[in-house]
Amino acid sequence: MAWHREHLPDPLPTEPLELASEWLADATRRAQQPNPNAMVLASVDGAGQPSARVLLCKQIVAHPGYLTFYSNYHSRKGRELQANPRAAVVMHWDTQHRQLRVEGPIVKASAADSDAYFATRNWQSRLGAWASQQSEPIASRAELYKAVARAALRLALPAPPADEQAPDPGQRIARPPHWGGYQLWAAAVELWVEGSARIHDRARWTRTLEPEDQGFRTGAWSATRLQP
Repeated sequence: MAWHREHLPDPLPTEPLELASEWLADATRRAQQPNPNAMVLASVDGAGQPSARVLLCKQIVAHPGYLTFYSNYHSRKGRELQANPRAAVVMHWDTQHRQLRVEGPIVKASAADSDAYFATRNWQSRLGAWASQQSEPIASRAELYKAVARAALRLALPAPPADEQAPDPGQRIARPPHWGGYQLWAAAVELWVEGSARIHDRARWTRTLEPEDQGFRTGAWSATRLQP
C-alpha cells in the first residue's frame, strides 16, 4: 500500500477556510465519492442531549468565514439549534485523506438567500419541503405519500412520479416559511491530513466572534499544530 504523502502547509495559512474551500472544490472535481459536500452536523438540545446527522454543505464562504446548509426549521435539528445556537461539523474526504472540522455559533440565513437557494431545487424537492413535517412521527410510508399528494393538490401540482427526472410542471413554488438556510460561523477550524504510520498532520485555528447585525465581527485567526 502506498502511503499518502500530503502535508499541511508550513507555515500554516492565515485563513484556514480558504484551504478548506479548495479541498471541497478538489473533492467535487475528482467526483470520487457520491456527495463530496456531505458533512456531519452535531447539535445539542436545551437539556444538553447531543445528536448528529449527515446533511449537505451548500457553501463554504471563506470570508468572512461560515458554512451554509438548509433544513426544515421545525425539525429536530432546527429545534435544537433554536434552543442552543451552536454546532460542530465534520467533513471527511476519505479518498483524498483529508478532514475538516468547524465549530461555532449558528444564525439563520437571510430570507432572500433562502428564497434564492430554494428556487434552484428540483420541483419534487420543493414540493417535499411543503409535504414533510420533518422529524415528526408518521404511521406508514403510504401515509407519507398521501401527505405529498395533499401538498401537491394544495399547490396545484401533479402528484410527483417516482422518476426524479420528470419535467418541471412550471408552476412557481414559494419557499415554505418553516424551511430555510443556516450559517455556521467558524470560531474554530481544524484541518487534518492522513500521514504514514498514523503520524497525521493536524492543525487548529481559533478566533473571536462578536455579534453584529445578521452575523459577526471577526477577529484574526490564531493557528497551532496539534499532535495526531
